[in-house]
Amino acid sequence: MKAFTLNRRTIMLSAVTGASSLVPPAIGGSGGAKAQATSSPRGNSGCYRLRIGEIQATVLSDGVIGGPPRVYASDAPEAELQAVLRRAFLPADHMTLNLNTLLIETGGRRILIEAGAGKTMGPNGGRIFENLAAIGLGPVDIDAIVVSHTHPDHVGNLRTADGSKAFPRATVFVPKADWDFFVRTDPDLSYMPVPEEFRQRFAANIKNSLEPFKNDVELYEAGTEIVPGLMTMVASGHTPGMATFLVHSGNDQLLLTADLAYHPVINIDRPWVPGPDRDKETALASRRRVFDQAAADRIPVLGFHFPFPGLGRLLKTDGAYVWVPANWQF
Repeated sequence: MKAFTLNRRTIMLSAVTGASSLVPPAIGGSGGAKAQATSSPRGNSGCYRLRIGEIQATVLSDGVIGGPPRVYASDAPEAELQAVLRRAFLPADHMTLNLNTLLIETGGRRILIEAGAGKTMGPNGGRIFENLAAIGLGPVDIDAIVVSHTHPDHVGNLRTADGSKAFPRATVFVPKADWDFFVRTDPDLSYMPVPEEFRQRFAANIKNSLEPFKNDVELYEAGTEIVPGLMTMVASGHTPGMATFLVHSGNDQLLLTADLAYHPVINIDRPWVPGPDRDKETALASRRRVFDQAAADRIPVLGFHFPFPGLGRLLKTDGAYVWVPANWQF
């Protein structure tokens, strides 16, 4: 009998997506949010609605950032990296990364998971406010913001241009280990494969973004449940305290992978190591543990930097994983 080989083509042809947890709610769902998604002033709408059991959720784009592909695939052989990018119809000199925040509405509260970059990492962030407006909400409607780690692309929108709180009513939850490393000290960022000027700006943007909340921030340890239905999971390595998130209601779940991977083409379909990981061995162990769980339990996944809306599933192969985007639901 001829042996069956599991490869990307057979997986893509046989994978089943679009489970109940990725079905959008009916118009006029809980939380009082308007259901129609209006186009933003700059083009396509960056909001995508879904349900996770009884939890209404919306992926809200904050725009995009990016940089040289080598930064996000630090151990990739150059020729192979270029070939992989070419086959995926991606530029050889620039990797575009999306900023996919998630708004959940549960228990009468609106909770934003990740704050987004604002303009801290380039001119193409900061769209979360217009995308909130597209679903009938504004910053004052957000009750809590939970960040996975304190890199600028996850906290940049917390501060307004005049230095005040951009979300005036929100309680901000930050991993304690990240607060201790990035905010309470002058962090050593020499591990990051970027110019020194970028590192200095990076560190300053973290402190500046979090400064309005310094007296009332809520520090958490990964492994605790922030509110019923939102569990934090240990995923350290990328930063000292990075967490991933499991949103759950009834039998439905959604796993948010934060920065365990930057782009499916180079960090999932290929197991290349992100350069910004501070402790690469620990980050690799976290990546494998979380990805194995997502694959084994067939949990839908939201990738923070994946092509919008960042939803899909992970399948495990003999040598790595395969990313299968979810079918778009209207």
